[in-house]
Amino acid sequence: MSGTERWKLITHAVREAGRLGVAELAALTGASEMTIRRDLDALARQGVLERYRGGARSLVLRGDEEPFAARAREGSEAKLRIAAEAAGLLADGESVVLDSGTTCVEVARALTGRRLTVMPLSLHAAHVLTERYGGVEPPATRLLLPGGEPRPGELALTGPLTEASLAALRFDTAVLGCCGLTAADGLTAYDLADAAVKRAAIASARRVVAVTEGAKLSRTALAHVAPATALHTVVTDEEAPPEEVAALTAAGVTVLTVRGAAGG
Repeated sequence: MSGTERWKLITHAVREAGRLGVAELAALTGASEMTIRRDLDALARQGVLERYRGGARSLVLRGDEEPFAARAREGSEAKLRIAAEAAGLLADGESVVLDSGTTCVEVARALTGRRLTVMPLSLHAAHVLTERYGGVEPPATRLLLPGGEPRPGELALTGPLTEASLAALRFDTAVLGCCGLTAADGLTAYDLADAAVKRAAIASARRVVAVTEGAKLSRTALAHVAPATALHTVVTDEEAPPEEVAALTAAGVTVLTVRGAAGG
């Protein structure tokens, strides 16, 4: 088991149990207790869990969203393929509002250097898109930064300033992440302020593309953002439940499913 796989297993086990001891986690993962202690210290520094003597407790309720640092490590290959597919839907010259979330950060990487106007709704994505700024030649990507208050860890921009920035503009495409998406309940988010920003992004764009790992197509989070019919396209992976893909398609949404890497 790789270190990344072990961290993922530890994170989910602690979250489900509420708290677990070092010995229990060593038995679960097959790693030594010394290795588990190092893993827990590293995960605690990232805000994924809280350390106590002899074990760790979860900082996340079961109905809450996992911390950004934990989500960023999960499904990275699928996120790269989803991001590449979504980037391919955008034509040079388009104006794009780019949502927060780990998959949208990968979309930002896929868009770097493209001849586009992009407004990122998180500081993580903004950092990726500004990597080429500061050179002698002007960057191909025109960057617009909204106002707003960044959420700790997530660094998603929220609040009246963010919503006002979106209301003042009209984009060709909104690329949105999600916490949950079903044909019945539509697009949902864990955070109420995040849901409000997503609604403002949808209202500001002619076309809405949602990017999400397939597992989220069976989830419904707390805050309703928009019905599924507000989406034009969903880009997801092979983990998406076939019945949910069929239901979204029946609702008029185009669902693009990225496949695994060749030979993988």
